[in-house]
Amino acid sequence: MTTSIQRHSETASNIAFYPAIDPYQTGSLPLDGIHTMYFEQSGNPNGVPVVFLHGGPGSGASPAHRQFFDPDFYRIVIFDQRGAGRSTPLGELRDNSTRHLIDDMEVLRKHLGIERWMVFGGSWGSTLALAYAEHHPQRTMALILRGIFLCRQSEIDWFLAGIRHIFPEAWRKFVGHLSDNKHVRQTSFEPADILKAYHALLTNPDPSVHMPAARVWSMYEGSCSTLLPNEMLVANFGSDRMALGLSRIEAHYFVNDIFLPKNFLLDNIGKIRHIPTTIVQGRYDVVCPIVSADDLVRIFPEADYHIINDAGHSAFEPGIRARLIETMEKLKSQFR
Repeated sequence: MTTSIQRHSETASNIAFYPAIDPYQTGSLPLDGIHTMYFEQSGNPNGVPVVFLHGGPGSGASPAHRQFFDPDFYRIVIFDQRGAGRSTPLGELRDNSTRHLIDDMEVLRKHLGIERWMVFGGSWGSTLALAYAEHHPQRTMALILRGIFLCRQSEIDWFLAGIRHIFPEAWRKFVGHLSDNKHVRQTSFEPADILKAYHALLTNPDPSVHMPAARVWSMYEGSCSTLLPNEMLVANFGSDRMALGLSRIEAHYFVNDIFLPKNFLLDNIGKIRHIPTTIVQGRYDVVCPIVSADDLVRIFPEADYHIINDAGHSAFEPGIRARLIETMEKLKSQFR
């Protein structure tokens, strides 16, 4: 295992995103009788394929995500997962599970005529990347993972209640929506009770019930995602599309134990240890604490592991952004 610890980000500001670009293709891909996937391609049509997996589940991708990759070298594939972003219907929970998302990636890969691709994902995107690679190692050229989330019960409980030890004011707003809500009459704030109450609100068909709950849930996550406060990021988390997709689908997956057997991701690491893998983790990631990345690399010593000491969770933290871009640059020589 190669481990690097970046102690400060003095040079990170010198490593900027690639310039903003427009996709050369956008499309809608029917998946079944319910779901349609939004996808796009940008960069070099003949370049090395890399697929970007957004977080959540349910957050959706953004144009800024194209800018992690050199558009002259990479064929950049981005899609919104079921129920998220520009995929339709927004926030749809029927036929929405981890296995569906893995299969959707294969549908997209075949649709685009790609034999193998790099898989780049952070937060829930790291979860889906690991799950996809463990199901389809022969299709995965490399893994680039950020903010590791293994979806264990301890991690879900931390998100729902443990964060109060670091962000008590954000957590009070989060649970305050329940204590003041006539639809759930919440009196217990144990993790399971918080999840049950929010799930009931978020799946209520009345927008006057589910949208306020969605905004509170989503902005809670946004408020805890950076080392220093970032009002612009929090406002983005509060937008209707982000809030509804993220909150409803996260609660759906959490209630259903992410639709994978217990400890599935760690138990199947042996299937992917031959795949070149880079892990980038913020030391002060409160949404996906560093213990999960540490647990992963201890049984995956082949991975290159980079700890960014002055970063939280977001991919847009300067040190994390710089390390991800540096990683994609280094991979060029390996896959020319």
